[in-house]
Amino acid sequence: MTTEASLSAAEQNKALVDRFFQTYAAYDLETMRNEILAPDVRWHIPGRHPLSGTHEGVDEVIAFFDRLGSAGFKADRIYFGADDNHVVDVHRGWSELGDGNDIDMTWVLLWRIENGRVVEATNFAQDQAGADTFFHHAFRLAPVSQRLA
Repeated sequence: MTTEASLSAAEQNKALVDRFFQTYAAYDLETMRNEILAPDVRWHIPGRHPLSGTHEGVDEVIAFFDRLGSAGFKADRIYFGADDNHVVDVHRGWSELGDGNDIDMTWVLLWRIENGRVVEATNFAQDQAGADTFFHHAFRLAPVSQRLA
């Protein structure tokens, strides 16, 4: 029987990211908050869309995943590689909105892990323009006059 203590740091890091995917699939944001993400986590989302930018702190990152879940966004891992402080994850990410504006592409995340918690993640889309289009559709901005008020 393998115990966590007998796993290498790289294996522990892959297990942590795998657990993240399990909690995301179960929409278990509290476990994500309390057991996976560091309080000062930073999550980088590239692009020019309503969810892009750097989300700082566990509250902002949880809010991001809450919004992402509301768009029916799902993820299935394809590959994990890891060392003592990083995981590279390749996964299929897709939505099932059913309105002709769904997304289905490969994503790569670079995770940085310290003391058994995710402290930083950077997301890379297979097709950034396609990701921007999807997120603009799924998360429409209020009219400029309302945003400036």
